[in-house]
Amino acid sequence: MKIGFIGLGNMGGPMAANLAKAGHEVTGFDMADVAIDGVMKASSGPEAATGADVVITMLPNGQILRAVAAEIIPAMSKGAALVDCSTVDVESARAVSNDAAASGLLFVDAPVSGGVGGAAGGTLTFMAGGSPDAFAKAEPLFDIMGQKAVHCGDAGAGQSAKICNNMILGVTMAATCEAFALADKLGLDRQKMFDVVSTSSGYSWTMNAYCPAPGVGPQSPADNDYQPGFAAELMLKDLRLSQQAAEAVDADTPMGERATQLYTDFVDNEDGLGKDFSAMLPRFEKRSRG
Repeated sequence: MKIGFIGLGNMGGPMAANLAKAGHEVTGFDMADVAIDGVMKASSGPEAATGADVVITMLPNGQILRAVAAEIIPAMSKGAALVDCSTVDVESARAVSNDAAASGLLFVDAPVSGGVGGAAGGTLTFMAGGSPDAFAKAEPLFDIMGQKAVHCGDAGAGQSAKICNNMILGVTMAATCEAFALADKLGLDRQKMFDVVSTSSGYSWTMNAYCPAPGVGPQSPADNDYQPGFAAELMLKDLRLSQQAAEAVDADTPMGERATQLYTDFVDNEDGLGKDFSAMLPRFEKRSRG
């Protein structure tokens, strides 16, 4: 396929490189002057989109997605697919889908899970929303960039799945970190705590695969001074999206709301900016109940 790729940052760059390695003709554009192996450089988004069978975007937020879509949709060929892999609000995904359909284009919202390592290794999970035809056109590319793609429903369903998943992730990490801090104050050895919880009803991904306690469980950012695998500010972005969505549909999400408050304080008022989202553990270690 001829592929346009817009947004060649920490996630988009490796994804575009993997498509090029697989033999696709990839033309990329980014506001920063970056060079990606095998990817031809365009001078603008519309240039990258012109003549492409599929255009993939990986952008910071919904406002930027809407602006980029307004520029590239007129340059795209009828029947081509616009595949947005950003994590954005559901409303923006649906608005861009409507604009794409009005111009005779297919659209898929396909946010990802797996982080920078998954992008580089081609092991991402894609949560996709859009028509069956749109998903079918994008699926071969998902197979190159990732290990799993789930068609979740119509436009916006991919973002909905990502937001719900990451609300669980944020809540669970906060609970895992506060439990370790409580265990410390109760005099319970962290390894013993892990040995029990990881094989009991407290089992979770944040405990078993991404343990926030250094030297316990599999290798994780906690073992690298909490250098981010998934930055706290990105966790906060996703939690805020979950609460924006909850407000839009009048959903009661008290745990999601509290996790959003905790990560807001951590990123904006404490030392969480630039740290992994599991660095909530040393934050709880330092705090008393009051």
